[in-house]
Amino acid sequence: MAFRPALALRPALALLIAATVLATGCGGSARSTADPAGQPTGTLTVLAAASLTESLGRIGQDFRTVHPRVSVALSFAGSSTLVAQVTAGAPADVIATASSDTMAPLATAGKLAGPPVVFATNVLEIAVPPDNPAHVAGLADLSRPGVTVAVCAAQVPCGAAAGDAFARAGVAVRPATYESDVKAVLAKVRLGEVDAGVVYRTDVLAAGSAVAGVVIPPEQNATAEYPAAVLRDAPNPGAARAFVAALTEPAAQALLRTAGFGPP
Repeated sequence: MAFRPALALRPALALLIAATVLATGCGGSARSTADPAGQPTGTLTVLAAASLTESLGRIGQDFRTVHPRVSVALSFAGSSTLVAQVTAGAPADVIATASSDTMAPLATAGKLAGPPVVFATNVLEIAVPPDNPAHVAGLADLSRPGVTVAVCAAQVPCGAAAGDAFARAGVAVRPATYESDVKAVLAKVRLGEVDAGVVYRTDVLAAGSAVAGVVIPPEQNATAEYPAAVLRDAPNPGAARAFVAALTEPAAQALLRTAGFGPP
């Protein structure tokens, strides 16, 4: 997986249909790509990793402000689910995953219009209930008898990263549940169904007081790269190119830093 030492299936089509639509404007049903002045118009559909939910929601709103004739539809899921959606032919303009390796099969299959652009990084953190009943202080505690742990499934970037972290820490963790994406892991912690969950730092920050975070030291952690790419069969390629470019611009980068993401 494309994780480096830190500087430290939900139904695919159902997720797409349930996409969160931002800034509806005049309905956003048209798929035209530019007005006579060359500005993007129509609907832009973005498939994005679940850990980007809050940040891309804000970035999508800002994009709509700059491009008022574009409606942005965001659909969030585990990165492997997103890739499966695209492989199955689900119509979309942009894909953003939490792993360069997860994106790679789409490039090999000729599904991308150009090279992916890495726009952010992230690191793992242990999420626990606010009162931390199991007294989890690090990865070693996740292997203690009686401590219930949730992680992402191995094919999902956060699950692969968790496996790497366990190996670096030299601990054998037997999760009580494997989830389809990082938000599902966080939900298990918030509901008190597990003692701990391995998620991204950004997810702990986004949850606020609903969970507490236990920092994983750099020598045990992993850094995940977030690439975005325009899809080859994008119905709205002009808006797609503008959106991917916007992800690396100062305004979007500032939002990502505030949310806890690292620089690309």
